[in-house]
Amino acid sequence: MSSEFKYDPEVNYDEATMAQQRQIEKEVATKQQLIGPQEDLSQLEMEFAEDAVYFQKTKCLQKKYSHMRRTRGDGNCFYRAFCFAYFETLLHNRTEYDRFKDIAARSKEMLLSLGFPQFTLEDFHDVFMEVLEKVGSQCALDDLLDTFNDQGHSDYLVVYLRLLVSGHLQKEDEFYSNFVEGGRSVQEFCSQEVEPMGKESDHIHISALTAATGVSIQVEYLDRGSDDSVIGHVFPEGTTPQIYLLYKPGHYDILYK
Repeated sequence: MSSEFKYDPEVNYDEATMAQQRQIEKEVATKQQLIGPQEDLSQLEMEFAEDAVYFQKTKCLQKKYSHMRRTRGDGNCFYRAFCFAYFETLLHNRTEYDRFKDIAARSKEMLLSLGFPQFTLEDFHDVFMEVLEKVGSQCALDDLLDTFNDQGHSDYLVVYLRLLVSGHLQKEDEFYSNFVEGGRSVQEFCSQEVEPMGKESDHIHISALTAATGVSIQVEYLDRGSDDSVIGHVFPEGTTPQIYLLYKPGHYDILYK
């Protein structure tokens, strides 16, 4: 029959399959909002109804949290979740807003002093401060959501936070070099794993961002560890969390007490 599969030795089928998978992931990602609406945490329990380990852990999670916001799984979810969750708290905390605005305003000079090119840095910093000014004017939450769901604005915020993390890691090179694997320098790690869009974040990125901004985060780790409970970790240790994130392998969402 003409519809029968015919092997073509010139075709790399593994590569073709991977390309198809990437296309499917891209289509799924573009259908998901960058920052989703707030939803009841019970939705997560329903999502894992067929998974005994995750189901039990989501039940434990509901003892501490009531709602969540999903973020798009595009490799930038940590930065986007952090930024939206924190800016949302700033709408109701003028003292913290003033503190952070001062840090954000001065951060450009810090990055320039480390050798970041001005023409690259300026646009990202300007947009970051522009959105921060909007928060300072106590814009409506829906306006903030619209800003974060606008790809252009949202990605500029992510890029600036990535540059901020890179700057802090390089400024504290002597300390962070102990945590960089693969025989790379901190600068190499930053150019390969921090600054490019779409690169996932782990402990070292979170540690650097919280240190650079003075913002405390609690991350709840939803994984297949043997304990029935969800393990939470506060960055920096010993501080009082200002925002809460949920980590599922490779992905971060926002949690609400």
